[in-house]
Amino acid sequence: MMHLGFQYTAVFKAVFLRFRFNIYVLIGLMMLSGIVYGQSPWDILAKRSSTLGLKKGTLNFKAGALQLKLLKSSQTVAALNPGKERTFDFSPSDRLKLRSSNGLYQLGDLNLVLKTQGGEWKKYATAASRMPVRLMKSGGHILAASDLGPTLASTIPLRVRRYWEVQGGHLILRFELNNKSKQAVEIGGLGIPMIFNNILEGKTLEQTHAQNVFYDPYIGRDAGYLQVTRLSGHAPSLLVVPYGHTPFEAYNPLLDDPTPRGIAFEGFYEWTVYSKAYAEQEWKNAAQWNTPTSLILKPGETRNYGVKFIVSGTVKTIEQTLEKNQRPVAISVPGYVLPQDVDARLFLKYNRKVKTIAVEPQQALTVTASATTKNGWKSYQVQGKSWGRARLTVTYEDGLVQTINYKVIKPETEVIADYGNFLTTKQWFEQKDPIFKRSPSVISYDEDKKVQVTQDNRAWIAGLSDEGGAGGWLGAMMKELIAPNKTEIHKLQRFADSTLFGQIQVSTGPEKFGVRKSLFYYAPDSLPKGTYDSGINFKTWSAWPAREANSVGRSYNYPHVAAVHWVMYRLARNYKGLVNESDWRKYLTYAAETSLAMMRLAPYYAQFGQMEGTVFYLILKDLKAEGMLSLANALEEKMKVRALHWRSLKYPFGSEMPWDSTGQEEVYMWSSYFGFQDKAAVTMDAILAYVPIVPHWAYNGNARRYWDFLYGGKLSRIERMIHHYGSALNAIPILTDYRKHPNDFYLLRAGYGGLMGSISNITENGFAPAAFHAFPSTLRNDGLSGDYGSGFFGYAVNTASYILDHPEFGWLAFGGNLSKEGSWIHVKLTTAAKSAVFVAPAGLWITLDAGQIAEVSYQSGSGEVRLKLEPSNEYLPNALLKFQENSPLKGRYSIENAERNSRGNYVIPLVADQGTEVILKKN
Repeated sequence: MMHLGFQYTAVFKAVFLRFRFNIYVLIGLMMLSGIVYGQSPWDILAKRSSTLGLKKGTLNFKAGALQLKLLKSSQTVAALNPGKERTFDFSPSDRLKLRSSNGLYQLGDLNLVLKTQGGEWKKYATAASRMPVRLMKSGGHILAASDLGPTLASTIPLRVRRYWEVQGGHLILRFELNNKSKQAVEIGGLGIPMIFNNILEGKTLEQTHAQNVFYDPYIGRDAGYLQVTRLSGHAPSLLVVPYGHTPFEAYNPLLDDPTPRGIAFEGFYEWTVYSKAYAEQEWKNAAQWNTPTSLILKPGETRNYGVKFIVSGTVKTIEQTLEKNQRPVAISVPGYVLPQDVDARLFLKYNRKVKTIAVEPQQALTVTASATTKNGWKSYQVQGKSWGRARLTVTYEDGLVQTINYKVIKPETEVIADYGNFLTTKQWFEQKDPIFKRSPSVISYDEDKKVQVTQDNRAWIAGLSDEGGAGGWLGAMMKELIAPNKTEIHKLQRFADSTLFGQIQVSTGPEKFGVRKSLFYYAPDSLPKGTYDSGINFKTWSAWPAREANSVGRSYNYPHVAAVHWVMYRLARNYKGLVNESDWRKYLTYAAETSLAMMRLAPYYAQFGQMEGTVFYLILKDLKAEGMLSLANALEEKMKVRALHWRSLKYPFGSEMPWDSTGQEEVYMWSSYFGFQDKAAVTMDAILAYVPIVPHWAYNGNARRYWDFLYGGKLSRIERMIHHYGSALNAIPILTDYRKHPNDFYLLRAGYGGLMGSISNITENGFAPAAFHAFPSTLRNDGLSGDYGSGFFGYAVNTASYILDHPEFGWLAFGGNLSKEGSWIHVKLTTAAKSAVFVAPAGLWITLDAGQIAEVSYQSGSGEVRLKLEPSNEYLPNALLKFQENSPLKGRYSIENAERNSRGNYVIPLVADQGTEVILKKN
């Protein structure tokens, strides 16, 4: 969530008047939007000649649970409404006239890339040069049929016919391809554009949540599907599944569609059936999710391809809908990001037996069959062996092929250690910097070039603030919260006490505790010649002058700084010798004052939910525990004003962007804290709408974000980002909500997917990128560290282990390896922090402010819980333990022979060479 940059909208004038932007942000907005002398890309699009034949009218059909409207001329979709809610449209019918010229894809179009022997690949697209299609006979289950020859190039060697049908109560889009030539034709690209209403341009949040959808792919070959969900998270949803043999091989962005992509529109994609032609050309430098294939169509041969549209309920019912419609369903525990020390489980449900399971690369995973469940789920043990991407290919007896993409990572302990080491060595900036005063610090890093980024025309990247510049030092500090390292902390304390407080953060005067937008700035006229790299173009709005860089008016910068002070407080308060123990009060005070300063000095944006806003809730909890009630009361009062404002809004997810996916985290946390459960529920529904569960590590738990490569990335473009910081931040409210609803397995899977997704892109040497690139031409990490630290904040404050007894799958563990011994369930924790565990059957949430849990044991009969704590070390003589019960049914838990300190922690003396047992029993 960085800077205003949304495209031209109806509220542009209001933006200027109400938001009181400075001229630099306004210019940036206009440049990013493409607004030149009053013309936006949308203005230009509107001037294009319409070729869809809108004046010829439409055809209307009842198609099972859907109402289908087709244009008579093109027989592409004009509207697609759920039968029970006619006012809602899955298609962008509100833009139909605007998007009616050549090259603009509609639902019902087809893309082909073909070649004959000895020839070159050639693309054919029904949308490229519109002509009325040739109507064919319809009737019975066929609603409409047409020959697409007139709207395809005359040189195409195939006869292409399209059928809109209803079978089994479901709408079907089918294409019949016949080789009319005398030569074999290779189909190297076959794509069905998936055009749904994800254009948010010019709409309010109320309108987008009521009218718009997002859609997410499961790129799983024959088992693949597309899920289309409303922004509100409410029913109905729409599933697009294969009809006949139409594998979902790749997910191709339709970059040639002229609809202006930007902050308010991610773009359209096609369901790619064959992708060999792309793999040999545009995608040749990327390893694909599935092996690219093609098909040889012999002279006179005919093949059919299609998709089926199935109306479903909310996102939580998607898997049940798939199962009901005899589609394969896969569930992996704890997910599809597999640390090498975790014993994972995979459950498959399909009405055919598994014939073979193959692993690519061959040594990446081991898969061992285990017992089938009572309702027919096939069960497997899965272990990650070799670091990197891994593909599981399941072939069923009927020939259906399903692929499941995993990411194997090092054990979490090693991943986090590598990350901390990289930040405090490779990214550690300590050199003379008399102008910008950024030393010492953790600075942005370019992994492609293996260099620190000390200059960039986006001032914040090199300026240690904003998400894109604060990411390094924020991540480094959060790492110490879960895995303290004395050497690293020594460096980071110097940063916190000098570069942070005093440079990034104002330390004196009326703006004390304000947070500057950047330490780096562009002022060539007032600084010595040679200060700036001549190879960088600084003639851009983002190269802020000193005045803009020194502004303290951007609220989103404050949580980063507050988090640093809060972690320093925790280290000083809970450990011996890591930080001067007498400084804990100073750091907690600074954390609180930073939180209050945000509302005093950056009041406009403070009305919105902040990324990492959870830190303010954590600070408040610690202020109360410490008895610092004056600051606690002041902070709580200010936060309640914000929460009351959110409660007054139907969808309180505003930000500096027209739509965003980061404010929801804080909105949920404070709404829940103040008892506004109605608003917390609305927020959770919205979160789940853009956090999918699919059998693919890249998309599972991946909170939608598609513009921050512009602000925090190296390869700058509008593109679906894979596990940007939103994944971990949105996992905070999801897992918080799960602990309130421990029978909601969906919440646990979604939250844990986002949690683990946040560390999935950390490389073997510890570099963490802004995100992973989803375009099939790239499919790799971005080269810049960017704003990753915000996501690591989400991981650090939310990492935990979960133990549950699932009604179908039995005892399961997320974040640990489970074994059974009679009525006892034992779980050895595998998280890096090992400081939190939720025992779902008991509703018991156990956390340690200091210390680690090696193993948890739970007796299912009595409910007794036993913890084995890790031994003491020179910094950790005692463990500090708390627990919380969610609606205890029979008695309450207690710990015998353990004293509590003034903050409510049970103080558990640790032994140097052996574990310490703690027993929690019910009264």
